[in-house]
Amino acid sequence: MRPIGRKSITLRLTLLFASASTTVLLLLGLLIGSLVERHFEELDMELLGGKLELLHHTFKKVRSDQELEALPGQLQDSMVGHPGLVVAVLKPGGQTLYSTEGAKLPEELLAGVRENPLRPLLWTDPENHRYRGISAEVPTSIEGATPVVVAVSTDLSHHEHFMHSFRTALWTVMGLAALLTGFLGWVAARQGLAPLRDISRSAAGITANRLNQRLPLDSIPVELAEVAETLNEMLARLEESFRRLSDFSSNIAHELRTPVSNLLTQTQVTLSKTRTLDKYQDVLASNAEEFERLSRMIADMLFLAKSDNKLIVPHREKVDLVAEVSSLFEFYEALVEEKGVSLTYSGRGAVYGDRLMLRRAVNNLLSNAVRHTPERGKIVVRVNDSDISTVVLSVQNTGETIAPEHLPRLFDRFYRVHASRQRFGEGAGLGLAITRSIVHAHGGEALAHSEGGFTTFEIRLPV
Repeated sequence: MRPIGRKSITLRLTLLFASASTTVLLLLGLLIGSLVERHFEELDMELLGGKLELLHHTFKKVRSDQELEALPGQLQDSMVGHPGLVVAVLKPGGQTLYSTEGAKLPEELLAGVRENPLRPLLWTDPENHRYRGISAEVPTSIEGATPVVVAVSTDLSHHEHFMHSFRTALWTVMGLAALLTGFLGWVAARQGLAPLRDISRSAAGITANRLNQRLPLDSIPVELAEVAETLNEMLARLEESFRRLSDFSSNIAHELRTPVSNLLTQTQVTLSKTRTLDKYQDVLASNAEEFERLSRMIADMLFLAKSDNKLIVPHREKVDLVAEVSSLFEFYEALVEEKGVSLTYSGRGAVYGDRLMLRRAVNNLLSNAVRHTPERGKIVVRVNDSDISTVVLSVQNTGETIAPEHLPRLFDRFYRVHASRQRFGEGAGLGLAITRSIVHAHGGEALAHSEGGFTTFEIRLPV
């Protein structure tokens, strides 16, 4: 269920598309209205300018006062067929020579001389009719006569009526267009997000038992391909982690079953009949060994659990790695003497870290090397601090070469390469995993190499 207040991507895209299209249509409507208004103004100015030019030509033919007095009749005849056109002619001194019937022109227009005579004057009469007009001083051919003032104006009622109808139709169309574009935007958003819904349905079908499934990339748009690839990579990591967890659960159950089974069997056999005190002591001693093995395994598991949750905080002190290797060799020399394995070390290097943890990590590497080195083999430990920022400690032993596909997993818990490298004795299969956890807690890394009959485990620690 979608939380209240959260908008879907489809709604957001629809609103965005509708807003953008409405804004464009609004600007387009304003532009069209402005252009039509300007067009009408140009038509009016062309009409007024043409009429003023005609009157100018007419007055230029007047050569006497008699002709000037007879001119209103000619002007009246010329006004036929021009409804809405108003003409007024004023003689010098402000006396009206001619005026269209009912004309009420403003004094500013009749003054004749204005600051910008090319700009028309707009006004509204008492009957709420709007006019646009121009005026100019027009000379006559009468010798010594003062020019007359001619004012020409036109009624804008028919223009305004047209513009009112035009704006109504324009904004109606714009409103319908905005609604239509919003609907089309919703349809486009729905269609565009269809692959995302397909991804959601595909992801919903992936369960813990179907982690091997992947999202199809061939039918996904380029914009969502990166998301699908990221999800597939996440599924691959989950599948790998789930597989390791399953293997780990199986392995730990197997590891715990063996000592528990031994304890149970030995206890049942012992209790099956009465035995001597020495026999009971032997059984208890054997059981104590199994309990110690279980205790070490549980302690190791707790250590790894802390490491997984970043709870291991090493104590910092200067640790001479060569000195730690030397002291560990004293313990292992007796163990390898029977197998004829030689132990050697070389180099120098010191780091700041937890001495007990680092000693345990190196001890685990040596223990692993001792267990898997054949008779008359050799184990070589090298400490190298040639890099000013890193100290490298490597433990190399002779033995069977490990296939490359197994190397990345050698540090996994309970991982077995094959039967020839089965752990035996007191090994629980957690030593290398603990070593990697300790190295990671110190900000380093653990690596493994194997070729030509030599296997090398390497830890890199920051100085």
